[in-house]
Amino acid sequence: MAKPFLKWAGGKAKLAPLIAERIGRQPNQIARYHEPFLGGGAVFFALHEAGLIRDASLADSNADLIATYQAVRNDVEGVITALGALSDGYLALEPSQRGLYYYEVRNQRRLRRSDRKAARLLFLNKTCYNGLYRVNSKGHFNVPHGRYVRPTILDAERLREASAALAGAELHSEDFAAACAQARPGDFVYLDPPYQPLSATSQFTKYTGADFDFADQERLRDAFDDLTSRGVRALLSNSSHPDIHDLYRNYDQDLVPMGRAINSNGRGRAAIDELLVSNLSQVESEASRAAPARSRA
Repeated sequence: MAKPFLKWAGGKAKLAPLIAERIGRQPNQIARYHEPFLGGGAVFFALHEAGLIRDASLADSNADLIATYQAVRNDVEGVITALGALSDGYLALEPSQRGLYYYEVRNQRRLRRSDRKAARLLFLNKTCYNGLYRVNSKGHFNVPHGRYVRPTILDAERLREASAALAGAELHSEDFAAACAQARPGDFVYLDPPYQPLSATSQFTKYTGADFDFADQERLRDAFDDLTSRGVRALLSNSSHPDIHDLYRNYDQDLVPMGRAINSNGRGRAAIDELLVSNLSQVESEASRAAPARSRA
């Protein structure tokens, strides 16, 4: 069963079953599934395992992330071999020496082979502090070493299962607006942007060297409106922030209690409400109105 192979802030492992259940209730099959903020890919893998999607276009503005997915899809055995070497080298060291090894790998920025680049990202993801992905203004990964005693760095079978699930998917590094523009009636789009921060300490928006600010949230709302006007079904998740509620005031909104996936304080991982926005009723209503007109024509 294919599952996410990366830790990811805001990962949707808990929300994915609810999204799969809602999509499964749709009267029409999905012609093509689009996910413009791929991240950890939990929703894609859940929908794939549920047999709800056969054709998918997956995208993210993080080019290194998409390159890793492409390497896992195209050359999973090469990635496994390269990651195994990193894992063996790290775990063979005394815990006090592992930090130096981690920073040596983190400073490797001129790797040419795609399998080794992917292995590096996976290694850092499994051994960095709290599994966080963050880059500086130059786009360089800058998360410090983690505190794991014996982390599971290589899960070969999970990577092979993910590779099989990704075999029929297109993968693109692009802005969400370009990804949404490719969707057509009959398709389905799931949008999981960096969440609008609820407080100054809850900001996880720096995945690509540029923050995802409120102007981007407004651009995303415009893209959601465009999907709706073109008859493309879509769901969007975000924080339950008053400004986000207001942006999507014309759509169906549900609050879903979810735990924080990443928090430096374990007690800070209590359930909080996340917002799920849907245009399904608008798209279905418009389709119903258009059906009699087509039959009369």
